[in-house]
Amino acid sequence: MANKRILVIGGSAAGPKAASKARRMDEHADITIIQKSADLSMASCGYPYYIGGFFDNRDMLLCSPAGVVRDSNFFLNAKNIKAKVQTEVLSIDRVHKTIHVKDLKTGQEEDLPYDTLILTTGAIPTRPPVEGLDLDGITTLQCIEDADYLRKIRDEKKVTKAVVIGGGLIGIETCEALQLAGIQTSIVEMMPQFLAFLDWEIAKLVENLVRSKGVDVHTENGLAAFMGEGGKLTGIKLKDGSEIPCQLAVLAIGVKPNNKLAKEAGLEIGATGGIAVDHYMQTSDPDIYAAGDCIEIDHLLTGQKVHAPYGDLANLQGRVAGENAVMGNTVTFSGTTQTGICKIFDYAAGTTGLTEKSARKNGFKDIVTVVNASADKPGFMNGKLLVTKLVADRVTGKILGAQCVGPGDVSKQVAIWAMAIMGRLTVTDMVNADLPYAPPFSLALDHSIATAHLMQNKIKGRLKGIDVAELKAKLDSDKPPFLLDVRGEDEFEAMRLGVGELLIPLGALRKRLAEVDQDKEREIVCYCKISLRGYEAALVLEANGWTNVRVLEGGLMAWLYPREK
Repeated sequence: MANKRILVIGGSAAGPKAASKARRMDEHADITIIQKSADLSMASCGYPYYIGGFFDNRDMLLCSPAGVVRDSNFFLNAKNIKAKVQTEVLSIDRVHKTIHVKDLKTGQEEDLPYDTLILTTGAIPTRPPVEGLDLDGITTLQCIEDADYLRKIRDEKKVTKAVVIGGGLIGIETCEALQLAGIQTSIVEMMPQFLAFLDWEIAKLVENLVRSKGVDVHTENGLAAFMGEGGKLTGIKLKDGSEIPCQLAVLAIGVKPNNKLAKEAGLEIGATGGIAVDHYMQTSDPDIYAAGDCIEIDHLLTGQKVHAPYGDLANLQGRVAGENAVMGNTVTFSGTTQTGICKIFDYAAGTTGLTEKSARKNGFKDIVTVVNASADKPGFMNGKLLVTKLVADRVTGKILGAQCVGPGDVSKQVAIWAMAIMGRLTVTDMVNADLPYAPPFSLALDHSIATAHLMQNKIKGRLKGIDVAELKAKLDSDKPPFLLDVRGEDEFEAMRLGVGELLIPLGALRKRLAEVDQDKEREIVCYCKISLRGYEAALVLEANGWTNVRVLEGGLMAWLYPREK
């Protein structure tokens, strides 16, 4: 019996993973990777950190965990997989089961036969239809050649001003890399906020941080045109008519599935533009699988098809496609909760599942949210701040999503909530979660467990919260609430809102109730640094007859607006 011929189109993340898994399943299969670029198995998520100077050896973007560069020789010698680099696939002939390829070095063309084909053609960056797009100095950050270009700019130190178009993951990470390289950077986002995977008030914390690092921020203002002289970029014009001078512009307004080959071959394409696959990663052609950024997959909470271009998902999907290409359809990829995280200077921002906005948009009507601000570790272990927003179903308690930002261990928090969602856990399940504890790693009650406690109290009606945006709107209205700050006097002197709040330390509150507004029906908002004491103060007031007491969720650490100190 002839050895099975498996061709993989695409050599970034999903492709090499699929080929490697296929080899582990069948030592004798004839496996070939076709890659248009000169490089293979690139750690594309590492590009911003190479540009930013976190490491200087370019080969580290291409290395195996053992430190060996994954080039054609590596795949041939270590895995017995042929890799044709700088080779472009021009077409797929599904009838004769061949692909037509062109060697970009020699110009020679040939047909390669397959028994099973795996498409991992990735995604392509979105380019806006604006004037000046062909000027020198405009780039994306999609491929390793883009990373090389931006790293060269960093090292040459000739560019002094740059603009990043887009406030998503790549845009934020690129902005940091350029700013750390000493380039004055502006970031332009057409939407009202950065990082669309966060709710507005959580994203605003990120925006405030970015501004504090010297970045010029423009939200709700899109790109209108690029300006240049002598074929070189000199600046950009925004929708509102304002101009930003720059010698470099990085387009980071999103990506779309690279479906050209699949579409021309007659494979089914989904509504998102991604190649349609089932849970086996099988396309509408039973002899063709697909994985990575070129496909669409199921969202585990909504059941809808989504395009989720994440490097970890590409590897998981490639593994499934590679095994099924050899063994038949025996393993599956269930879908995504769209879990993601990014570094933003000394902060991180992460998410999993649904935001409040996306939950409502997808028909979840009776939802409840809570914001928790607290440290990731005890103060004596140099604990750092975390701000988490949790989204749950009010009736069932099912966890729908979580967002976390801060300088603390955001990754751990997002991972906990991602697994809770995958396991279909409820708030009740999480309030007694048995997580690892020791002071160097966690509080006795981990931040995630404390967040679940707050949510449980809110669902039971014990915690009547108010978020910072709602409170700000009420403070600006004709009938502002009575504000009660229950921190210590030294804390108040160091930091305060300065909007007419009354300071009564929690320990003195029971003796000083007469100083609180005696209209027992007037809305009172209690808070402290993180509102732990604020919650206790609210309970004291309610026990003494006040009927309209609320707690500022996240306390002063979640406050988004200017304050007196």
